[in-house]
Amino acid sequence: MKKTFIAIGLLLLVQITDAQDTTKKTSKWTNHFQLTVIGQKHAGFKAPYSGTNSLADTVEPTATSLTSTLFLGRKLWKGAAFYFNPEVSGGNGLSFATGVAGALNGETYRIGEVRPRAFVARAYLEQHIPLKNTKYEFVEDNVNQVASYIPVNRITISAGKFSIADFFDNNSYSKDPRLQFFNWSLWANGAWDYPANTRGYTFGLVAELIKPIWSLRFSSVAVPSIANYHFMEYRFDGAHSETLEFERKFSINRKPSAIRLIISRTHSQAPSYTDGIKAIATGNKFLLDVVQGLEEHKQYGGHKYAFGINLEQQLTSDMGIFSRIGWNDGKYATWAFTEIDHTINVGITTKGTKWKRTDDFFGIAGVLNGISNDHHTFLKAGGYGFIIGDGSLTYGNEGIIETFYNAKFNKFLWVTLDYQFIINPAYNKDRGPVHVFGIRGHVEF
Repeated sequence: MKKTFIAIGLLLLVQITDAQDTTKKTSKWTNHFQLTVIGQKHAGFKAPYSGTNSLADTVEPTATSLTSTLFLGRKLWKGAAFYFNPEVSGGNGLSFATGVAGALNGETYRIGEVRPRAFVARAYLEQHIPLKNTKYEFVEDNVNQVASYIPVNRITISAGKFSIADFFDNNSYSKDPRLQFFNWSLWANGAWDYPANTRGYTFGLVAELIKPIWSLRFSSVAVPSIANYHFMEYRFDGAHSETLEFERKFSINRKPSAIRLIISRTHSQAPSYTDGIKAIATGNKFLLDVVQGLEEHKQYGGHKYAFGINLEQQLTSDMGIFSRIGWNDGKYATWAFTEIDHTINVGITTKGTKWKRTDDFFGIAGVLNGISNDHHTFLKAGGYGFIIGDGSLTYGNEGIIETFYNAKFNKFLWVTLDYQFIINPAYNKDRGPVHVFGIRGHVEF
């Protein structure tokens, strides 16, 4: 009889818990805020020559960047919400974010001017479409997420202005330069020249098919009208970018894992490096300006194919590892992200539980970046893009090691100390190595 009462009690407890789960508090609004300040300095290093886009070989004044974002969202009809993010950014990176293909500060990508300026970062509509016989799950209020019940099996369509990196190439251990690694080629796949303006945003459409253990994403978005430019364009006859990603979740030794495969193709006004080499040889300044992204030329036909693999594996409840591998064909000029044609990285992060700092994080990672033969020859001849170009080149793969410690001081404030070691900056054996020191303050609520 006693066992019967225990069983009935457990059954009632489960039923009560289930009832509570179905009555979690939903909301029509979401609002969050973040402010991130990063300061960096590097030591002097050996450099027999420098070019237009070289990292300064002498000690520079501390480079400081600032971004501040307000994340607003409003639930509309069933399954739909609109998200609006005004943002302020300012400051600059070391040598104005030039001289290293794996650029040193993930926040400077969003900054177009030294003087702080306000603009609209995101403004997009999201619609969840339930698939047949699906269950619903509760999602907590978060950045660009209204607290609500959403279908487990669904199609989600997002249209408007956003960062394409919001949807693709996610990774639990290396994604956010506001809390994790600083370096561009660690928080993103450097070989994916993902379409974005100078601050990191584009406009277009993303469609996602989401299942419990796998998902498929496709996007078609605008590209810059000039390399690394703030004006974007979308034309069916030559200016657009498509990305396809397959994500599969699984487990190893009962620890969550994920693999993401990404394929992209971008059409733009980007000229080929072969044409750039010819322009340098013949003194064709007009074409050289095109390659260097200095003026609009309305000559469509540039295209770039890219492929990437993104892996993550939880090792313990506190520790995880990650890796990215990326490749693009490297035939046409880099147009939006950074000048990397192939890359591989691997890293590990851990919480501070063992030293009784459960909300702190420590991370260390390494990355090896490279470029195509055409790209290499172009730089050797004295060409440059919008990130790198020393006037000449003794080629070697660019290697970067980064380590950071992120300490949570209270509910709203994180402070990070960061160190990066770079060999062959901008693929140049004649320059470096470089030691870079950084500090980051981050507030969010």
